[in-house]
Amino acid sequence: MTVVERVEASVYVFPTDVPEGDGTFAWDSTTMTLVRVWSGGATGIGWTYGAAECGAVIRSTLAPLVTGTDPMDVPGTWEKMVRAVRNSGRQGAIGYAISAVDAALWDLKARLLDVPLSGLLGRVRTEVPVYASGGFTTYDDAQLAEQLGGWLAAGATRVKVKIGESWGSQESRDLARMTRARELIGDDVELFVDANGGYSAKQAIRVMDQARDLDIRWFEEPVSSDRIDQLAEVRAIVAPDVAAGEYGYDLFTFRRLCESGAVDVLQADVSRCGGLTEWMRVAAVAASFGLELSGHCAPNLHVHVAAGIPNLRHLEWFHDHDRIERRMFDGALIPRDGVVMLTDAPGNGLTMREADVAKFLVSA
Repeated sequence: MTVVERVEASVYVFPTDVPEGDGTFAWDSTTMTLVRVWSGGATGIGWTYGAAECGAVIRSTLAPLVTGTDPMDVPGTWEKMVRAVRNSGRQGAIGYAISAVDAALWDLKARLLDVPLSGLLGRVRTEVPVYASGGFTTYDDAQLAEQLGGWLAAGATRVKVKIGESWGSQESRDLARMTRARELIGDDVELFVDANGGYSAKQAIRVMDQARDLDIRWFEEPVSSDRIDQLAEVRAIVAPDVAAGEYGYDLFTFRRLCESGAVDVLQADVSRCGGLTEWMRVAAVAASFGLELSGHCAPNLHVHVAAGIPNLRHLEWFHDHDRIERRMFDGALIPRDGVVMLTDAPGNGLTMREADVAKFLVSA
């Protein structure tokens, strides 16, 4: 019987092109933990954007469990990993680590069967709608204009900028940046905003009232996702669709967001929630409440699984991660006219540029 022969985790740190920030955090580098799994002459690739501790969890806890398992039985291996971390807790770096291994296992299975990952999972569509995402609070007007202009040149139909600067203490600048973004993109492109939990509920409502003439369509994490009651309060009043869920780590978290009436659109992140295995289950939970699901960040990790769910809203094409994935992999996808097209390459269609990114490797 073919088994998983080896599991390896490598941690890379990529400097940002310029300093980046959102409503509640600022950074000048991004850490990726890359997982590779081997079986039958094929190699599967998965990753997460999390701290270097993710690599340590994979090496010490998950790799010994996964080695020797049947690469065709990905859900069974997922269950084995989740049970093994019971006493450590699944939230945070441990959940991110499971997500990366799960993604690599699905890629491995598709490559062993010599089919695209989307073909293995099943397709609802052959092109996936996306929105361009960046617009960091650290950008000046010229940087914002340059980024938005690049997106428009590629035919973007939806763009997102960050607001809630400095924990919501810069409302006037938030409003000015939203106004400038609308001026730059015109009336035909959808404008999204993301406060990353930087506002209070009343503040989020007030800011959207002041921005009512800008036709904001999407308001992400207006308040902390931990405050489901406040999310529901904001959602009941503001005009844009309220979205949250990027930090969800199990089905119960996502169910609570849905059943509380806190969101118009549920978000989930393959690289955090438990990989493709859990992301597909989250999609079913959202569908049971009549909600659509939007994929958060890690764009090339989401494309194939996003193509397979009927209730997909769209996928976030995040500048920081797009930049890294294009550098890391041959075969990384590039959106045009608001969508990305699936390829017929086996697995996720990506090939490591190991020599090109060796200088960013910090542990293996």
